[in-house]
Amino acid sequence: MARHLKLLVQRWSSRVFSVEVDGAPRYFGVREQLRGEPVPPDVFSEVQKQDRCYSLLVCSGDRVTGDRFHWELRDRLQTQLPPGSGLRSMSSFIPDQKGSLLKGYFLQSQAGNSSLIEDILTDLEQRNPVLVCSYSQSEDGQQWTQCLWYQSEENPVRFCVVPSETPKHHPSVLNMINSDVFYSLEEACDVLKQCGDIIPETRSVLGMLPSSLDARRKPDFPVIVIEGLDATGKTTLTESLRDSLGATLLRSPPQCLSAWRGRFDREPPLIRRAFYAVGNYITAEQINQEASKSPVIVDRFWHSTAAYAIATAVTGPVSNLPHEGAEVYRWPGDLLQPSLVILLTLDPEERKRRLRSRGLMKTDEEEELDHNKLFRLRLDKNA
Repeated sequence: MARHLKLLVQRWSSRVFSVEVDGAPRYFGVREQLRGEPVPPDVFSEVQKQDRCYSLLVCSGDRVTGDRFHWELRDRLQTQLPPGSGLRSMSSFIPDQKGSLLKGYFLQSQAGNSSLIEDILTDLEQRNPVLVCSYSQSEDGQQWTQCLWYQSEENPVRFCVVPSETPKHHPSVLNMINSDVFYSLEEACDVLKQCGDIIPETRSVLGMLPSSLDARRKPDFPVIVIEGLDATGKTTLTESLRDSLGATLLRSPPQCLSAWRGRFDREPPLIRRAFYAVGNYITAEQINQEASKSPVIVDRFWHSTAAYAIATAVTGPVSNLPHEGAEVYRWPGDLLQPSLVILLTLDPEERKRRLRSRGLMKTDEEEELDHNKLFRLRLDKNA
């Protein structure tokens, strides 16, 4: 772990930092020496002179451990930090370098609470895989300095904070492959296997997989996937197609995983996405079996899994989404491809009315759809 941190610090000034403000990222960089007149980055523009700012970045060498710790860290900070402390999601990355993304949180608090907060952060740094930084401003408020608490908060490494241009790609794209969106069964299974000791249910989930999968085998009958948000009419259409075509109707995630969905929906994104990815492969094997006898209609498939994952990971306006033809949109090479995909859409207000009339419980992502128009637009764009 010490070597991992040392390598991170060696390239620290190459990194860009992103803080979520009002649902969109704001960027800044750091330099060992300031060139030209100081210009405060946008993220610090509303910080009062007496306020103090800090950041924590999770830097575990193990992605499952790191993702779980990052997921739990927000609750821990919200519980321990004094009232009035501002807490925002943040990240750090090297532009265009895959796998370089670090996730964490940005804190803002009144100066009177700085001693308590620094005690909390020191304890976190000593016990967990995090890099802590504090930020201080010059007397005229124009220059900010980042102090990296590497090895000792009493002797931090200092950098000048500078504005940074918006990167060509949203930072989440750097770590999206086989983390937010999975492109092979092996990658998804590896994540779940690492969770066996902390989530015993993963053994049962992996036990539902067939002994072998043949994604290259072409089904004898057509396979039609119906996609769309809840309450857009998928059930009506899929059942109608089943009856009119004499087809078999399947759903993804498959019924055999229903008992464990609630358990995995409470897990951080990496583990949750791996669970639903495995569900797609189980559904694919069911499709292979049924498509040898009749047409198959599938209520959701890989498209939904990928669209929700990308829309959740990429914050800000729709323009932040990966461009058309980007690698994240490619179909997994080991997953059966359907013959036809139909996407259903519906006016958002009518969809909400239908959900209310059904009394359906909402997942966190469904709640986000109701309250965040940008998230809904990103999801529609990906679909």
